[in-house]
Amino acid sequence: MDELKGKVAAVTGAASGIGLASTEAMIAAGATVVLVDRDEKALRSVCERLGERAIPLAMDLLDTEQCASLLDGILAKVDHLDILHANAGTYIGGDLVEANLDAIDRMLNLNVNVVIKNVRTVAPHMIERETGDIIITSSVAGHSPVPWEPVYSPSKWAMTCFVQTMRRQLLKSGIRVGSVSPGPVISALLADWPEENLRKAKEAGALIEPKEVADAIMFMLTRPRNVTIRDVVVLPSAFDI
Repeated sequence: MDELKGKVAAVTGAASGIGLASTEAMIAAGATVVLVDRDEKALRSVCERLGERAIPLAMDLLDTEQCASLLDGILAKVDHLDILHANAGTYIGGDLVEANLDAIDRMLNLNVNVVIKNVRTVAPHMIERETGDIIITSSVAGHSPVPWEPVYSPSKWAMTCFVQTMRRQLLKSGIRVGSVSPGPVISALLADWPEENLRKAKEAGALIEPKEVADAIMFMLTRPRNVTIRDVVVLPSAFDI
């Protein structure tokens, strides 16, 4: 399977979860992937396992200067960029009155500001090349207001709007923009879920694996260039929302 042979991708939050699954799928399809993550140890381990087409780029995207250097960091390792999967994010659930104020800032910065800045940083490179794909990890919570996610859900609604606006702005330059919106995925983001909720979800089959999200991303990336998949909602069949 060489559908992405010769393509160069960058994936943020690539050392685990959806980002890692996306990376693995793209490498299996022939792409070279720059893995962006702040966890240097995990990056080294993953890249050793995946081989020479997995290139580590340790970076804390919440650091303003490091975030601004994303494209420079990528182009120091590869000669161009075809695909950006803006995946890094975090999660807060539960009642708003119990949320930590610093955690709110961190989540909104990573889920909203960093994504917008990452796209702002790489877009000129793709515009110059007149081609590219930008995929953003959103959430079903960006399409339906989830009452137990009063901070997380608005951050993903922002991404739904951002994708729709940027798709229109970048279309004229040959760049496709879309988002993948999973339901609950078995990953580190579920660490904040109440234990009882998590147990019930697992028992009910209301969780999906990161690979199933990566399959949707590969579908988006491998459509003919005249087709844009603006958003794919990927739900566990038993997920009730």
